[in-house]
Amino acid sequence: MLSPRYDVSMSNSQNDSAPWFIEDAGPEAKKHAPATLRNRDAIVSVLRDQLPESGTVLELASGSGEHVIHFAEAFPRLYWQPSDMNAEACRSIAAWSAEQEFDNIAPPLLIDVTHSPWPIHSANAVVCINMVHISPWTATLSTFEQAAKILKPGDLLYFYGPYLRANVPTSQSNVNFDQSLRNRNAEWGLRDVADMDQTAADNGFARTNMVEMPANNLSLVFCRV
Repeated sequence: MLSPRYDVSMSNSQNDSAPWFIEDAGPEAKKHAPATLRNRDAIVSVLRDQLPESGTVLELASGSGEHVIHFAEAFPRLYWQPSDMNAEACRSIAAWSAEQEFDNIAPPLLIDVTHSPWPIHSANAVVCINMVHISPWTATLSTFEQAAKILKPGDLLYFYGPYLRANVPTSQSNVNFDQSLRNRNAEWGLRDVADMDQTAADNGFARTNMVEMPANNLSLVFCRV
């Protein structure tokens, strides 16, 4: 599972997927992950064509909570359930939510994706941004496995972040980023889209779309079959 020192947002303009140290965001409850301002609209553009018109969306590894605030405003007919394994992150999510006073954001859940069962019985979609590369592969395996239990056929499982693809040249920035992640934690690193697809199939999902995103990231869209 993710180290409790790390959240799943970003640190610099060169790589919007770099680990973000939540304790570096300041002592106040409401934390700030700068890269959410850079990638949130691009993510919304993809989700707009993928999310259901109504229902509950579980966001895993919500980090500071700034993404879910933006999503709640962009999709007012959806009810957003943020979560994180980090208690400090959950406090930040709650602080951002309280400030905005949206009525379509639930109180954050403390969820470690590797712990079963998750404390939510059902959802109409699951969104996971910048978690896969800064957690052990077992976290991704568990995400697919547990998401399959709370989603019904036709429901969405969405991932955003940097990935590797066979026969597609990898940018030097992603090569360097991958090495830096593995130097920091041997269980971290960029994952191959083929491995995501196989894990999806093993758990009753099929990839329905892949979208090129800014800063050498991808959106991977899976559907529960």
